[in-house]
Formats: sequence, structure tokens, C-alpha cells
Amino acid sequence: MAEEQRQRIVLATHNAGKVRELAGPLADFGVEVIGLEAFPRIEDIEETGTTFEENALIKARAVAGITGLVSVADDSGLMVEALDGRPGVYSARYSDDWQSLPGESRDQRNIRKLLHELAGVPEDRRACCFVSCMAAVKPGGAEMVVRGVWEGCLLTAPRGENGFGYDPVFFDPLIGKTAAQLSREDKTARSHRGNALRALLARWEAFMAG
Repeated sequence: MAEEQRQRIVLATHNAGKVRELAGPLADFGVEVIGLEAFPRIEDIEETGTTFEENALIKARAVAGITGLVSVADDSGLMVEALDGRPGVYSARYSDDWQSLPGESRDQRNIRKLLHELAGVPEDRRACCFVSCMAAVKPGGAEMVVRGVWEGCLLTAPRGENGFGYDPVFFDPLIGKTAAQLSREDKTARSHRGNALRALLARWEAFMAG
């Protein structure tokens, strides 16, 4: 059973895209990645932490405890310097206190609120970063947390059709594009989640052997 647990891990998400993103690199370590769709009894896990690290650990610990398998979870969001780090851990639900416009998605409403709060803020004060924290937890055992960051600044209007969330207004000055203007491959090479994943993989063998 211990060997089986070392070869199979659970990614604490129902997002098939995230499962594929982690499954490919970990396959090189002989690891099979499965998502929460394999465990329908696991309900939504409330993220009560005040940091990305805390929320990632909350999810990973809960799933490891229920499944008896090594679990990996991530929590990510946008931190804006002029807003004292907001929306931070509340990035996904940032505009839940705002009414949607007709036909407006949650992502679009989040961007609308963000740009409203930054109205009049000059370009040199629109610095921001995407942050991703990934936590790996063994059932009743060791834990590992890694962090990835993507530095950028916020535009005054959306640009680009790819990506999701705040991607259309997140501008990377080093490449001169928004996150929503990048291909999936180029985004992974630059992104906070890509950086966190590379940090996780760099420590994976030592974590599993410990």
C-alpha cells in the first residue's frame, strides 16, 4: 500500500486542465496524477486561510486525510501594490459584492471592479504580481510548500482573448504582452503557476523519499 501511495497522488481540484498540467511533468517521476472527480464524496473545501500558503495547505491536508494518498493543492491570485496587496486570496470572489451587468461573467466583473478601484492611479504605481503557492502533503506525514511569482503591471483596459481571470489586464513588461495575449506554452514559461510547478518538481524526489 505504501508503494502504491508513492506512485499515485491526488491533485485537489476538479479542474481537468490543472490535472493535465501536473500529470505530464510528474509522469517522468513515475507518478500518476488524479483529480477530485475520482472522489465524488469530497465536497468543496472551505478556504479559510489569510495567505495563499495557508489555503493550499488546508486543501492538501483535507484531501490527503480523506483519500489516504499524497495530495497536492494550489492557491493563487493577484496582488496589487496600490491596493495594499488586494485582491490577494480573495481574487476569485473579489467582486461578489458587485452586481453583474447583463451578459457579464464573473471574471469580467472582477476586472471591472479592479479597474474602477485603480481609476486615476498613474502607470508607475500600477505594479502587481500573480502569486501561486503549491502544497504537497503526505497522509499524516511530511508537508512541502513552494511559491511562484509573476511580476507585471495593470493596464487601464483589457487586451487579448486567451487565458482567464485577470489575464487581459495583467501586462508583462519584459515581453510586452498581457497574459491573455500569450499562448499556453509561453504563459507556462512565464507564469506564477509555471514557476511554482518547477519549484515543486525540483524538490519532488527528496520530498517523496523523506
